[in-house]
Amino acid sequence: MNLINCDKVEVKKGELGLSVFAREDIKAGVTIETGLMIPLKNVSGEDNPHLHTWSDDRETWACSSGVLAYYNHSETPNAKKYGDLKENTIKVVALSDIKAGDEIRTKYMSKSWRKCFSTF
Repeated sequence: MNLINCDKVEVKKGELGLSVFAREDIKAGVTIETGLMIPLKNVSGEDNPHLHTWSDDRETWACSSGVLAYYNHSETPNAKKYGDLKENTIKVVALSDIKAGDEIRTKYMSKSWRKCFSTF
């Protein structure tokens, strides 16, 4: 079983900089990407938007495999990230049907409290 799979997407320049786009039509409920998370020590994601909050207490940060760092934020996302903190895995699942060429966006749950997202 391949633990990292991002075959359905590609990263290109979009209106917000580098962005994730669908390479094919994706139906609601389909897993778009699966990946691995690498928990880090002695770092903070407060100032680094490419790190992910990786604990319930906001104390652990992680970097990601695949194209996970390039999904941009939306208040009306068409995809959602689901992390497994024990297995250090993550998947992105379509919330609605997505057409080939559409940008895929997720909601940043930490947007309200992380300094690096204060300009959004």
